[in-house]
Amino acid sequence: MISARERMDIIAAYREVGTYRGAAAMCGVSHKTVKRVIERQEAGGDVASEREPRGHNYDEVADLVAARVEATSGRISAKRLLPVAVAAGYAGSARNFRRLVADAKGQWRKDNHRGRRPGVWAPGQHLLIDWGVELGVHVFCAVLAWSRFRFVRFASNERAETTLGLLAECFETVGGVPTVVLADRMGCLRAGIVANVVVPTAEYVRFAGHYRFRPDFCEAADPQSKGMVERLVGYAKTDLLLPQAPLGDLSAANAAAAQWCQEVNSVRHSEIWAVPAERLGIERGQLGELPSLRPRLGSAICRKVDRLSCVRFGSARYSVPTSMIGATVEVVTDTSPAASQTGGGRLVILHPGTGQVLAEHRLVAPGEASIIDDHYGGPRPNVPARAVRAKTQAEKDFCALGEPAQAFIKGAAASGNSRLQGELADIAALQAAHGRDAVLDALRRAVAFGRFKSSDVRSILAAGPGTPQPAEPGEALVLDFPPVPTRSLADYAITPTTPHNQPTTNPAKEMSS
Repeated sequence: MISARERMDIIAAYREVGTYRGAAAMCGVSHKTVKRVIERQEAGGDVASEREPRGHNYDEVADLVAARVEATSGRISAKRLLPVAVAAGYAGSARNFRRLVADAKGQWRKDNHRGRRPGVWAPGQHLLIDWGVELGVHVFCAVLAWSRFRFVRFASNERAETTLGLLAECFETVGGVPTVVLADRMGCLRAGIVANVVVPTAEYVRFAGHYRFRPDFCEAADPQSKGMVERLVGYAKTDLLLPQAPLGDLSAANAAAAQWCQEVNSVRHSEIWAVPAERLGIERGQLGELPSLRPRLGSAICRKVDRLSCVRFGSARYSVPTSMIGATVEVVTDTSPAASQTGGGRLVILHPGTGQVLAEHRLVAPGEASIIDDHYGGPRPNVPARAVRAKTQAEKDFCALGEPAQAFIKGAAASGNSRLQGELADIAALQAAHGRDAVLDALRRAVAFGRFKSSDVRSILAAGPGTPQPAEPGEALVLDFPPVPTRSLADYAITPTTPHNQPTTNPAKEMSS
């Protein structure tokens, strides 16, 4: 189907050359199309009239597809949407349906385009940072936006102490401090989000104030705002990390990363068409000066002691004295080579005011606990304590007898005495006839012999004080028996048969004689 403008061009070309094939060559169509247009024009037809659009077999589900594409922000696939369309009455082919979904996605992207503009960077203004991870190794990347100077290092974690330490090393490498450090909403630098505004951690604010730069954060799910460092992360993984995998020594890997940065910064960048190392010499004059004193990182990690008299560090628990429950303490880690020789490093818990060492632990894996028994007054008992708590009046009267009564309740419950609740009052009432001391002695004897019914207690009381009392077993009785003569097994060997006229000897009789 051709448009009205193309028809006018065909008619004009035909009037100029006078042949169908000549007009077709000029307009880029076939001579049959030229003939059809000229015949319709000579017959008095409306040149600007358009052919009535033909229907499609997917028109019935077009609105459904458009709604699903809108609901999923253009991410749903035709394969996932086809069963829904078939259930709604679509009877066409999968190929036609893919065309419909592609058109709906294209229209959605056209209507929802964000209209980005390219970034315009000024010298000394922005430093972009980001983390990446590959094969269990974390990659820290930073890029100076104007000069495209790149900085890459490896680490074993993405904690705040590691991030700020590498950021300080980046400042040392470039020889200055930019005005703004732009990062995504990484958890190690973010204390919270209020009304879509990121609140940095107090440690990050102190670090930024020390180096005199302004911390900035990207919008959520918006990697395009720092695309140059996102690309650097992928570049460092494929060109630097994977060729060295697996990384056994981070020190050697970081030395290789420094050499790699020196190489890539000495090559002309395709975006700015300049050498980043040479451009850094110009940008360094616009960077802020490095402070004379370097910040001390990770020296004041504060933790609150919970109700278990423990602090959490690295997803593990470490005990402190119970007198510090509810207080805030300082946690210091020592991962030096000397400490690592003793089992992976040490963790020291200090009093925040005096610096007194409250506890010293070996670093344990996440999810584990390091407990010192002295912090709880002794080792953990093998059997957990289950206190007896009286609620009803009968239970209170019985438990008032003391420890033997509580031991009797525990033993009766363990034996499965289902009538224990009603028998407590009967046993407590025996004090009126026998006295408190006699009832207590009867309860002790009932517990010792495993008799846990009220009738058993009455029987013990009726037997009186003359019954045998159980005692602890004494020492083993050792007796020295006199030695006896012994014979070897060879004396009992089977001997050849002797004739009947010869007497036989019996060794057993000889022994007895």
